[in-house]
Amino acid sequence: MTTQTQPIQLYYFPTPNGHKISIMLEELGVPYSVHPVHIGKGDQFHPDFLTISPNNKIPAILDPEGPDGKSISVFESGAILKYLAEKFDKFYPTDPRARVKVDEWLFWQMGGFGPMLGQNHHFAVYAPEKIPYAIDRYRNETHRLYGVLNRQLEGRDYIAGEYSIADMATLSWSLGWERQGIDLAEFPNIAAWQDRLKARPAVARGLAVPLPEDEKMDLATDKDAQNVLFNQRAR
Repeated sequence: MTTQTQPIQLYYFPTPNGHKISIMLEELGVPYSVHPVHIGKGDQFHPDFLTISPNNKIPAILDPEGPDGKSISVFESGAILKYLAEKFDKFYPTDPRARVKVDEWLFWQMGGFGPMLGQNHHFAVYAPEKIPYAIDRYRNETHRLYGVLNRQLEGRDYIAGEYSIADMATLSWSLGWERQGIDLAEFPNIAAWQDRLKARPAVARGLAVPLPEDEKMDLATDKDAQNVLFNQRAR
């Protein structure tokens, strides 16, 4: 069994992607330290952070006890989940067929149930100009994706069979259902699955990882933060 003596360094902001990793670390029960990356103030563009996360996005981790005992950094939430699951041999099945199923739903979240919901948030909540076509486009796609997930959860407690990194990846995005224009009563399997996961103590702790008071922001109203986060070009 792999043990962790030195804390894993988590570079974090409490977004759906950030919560994926705080949940996973809490589920693993390994020591970790949180480094707030205030994305509304541009911390993600600091050169030191870019050496860990070249895509200037959170989350990222630095594991001082990586392969061969040497430090390793990992960026992209899906890659981090897989790295941690494989290192500690938890929440990721060893059976090849079961592992493929988890990968399918992990990548489904990374490629769809995340980016599309993020665009929904952007055009419906943050965009200064409310464009009906864009709002309808992403709200309809969000609704379609909720339908896909609801069907997958029919008769299942968890997305890919046993509780896995696929559930951790998907949960926090689904918790924004109200501002995504979703009526959760249409998707009872998702509602029951959310309740099942939120009842796990580690999930509750992972969703509650705090930031210092002065690090908090309201992206819907903070125009300076919006200018930092939106419409960036190559640097």
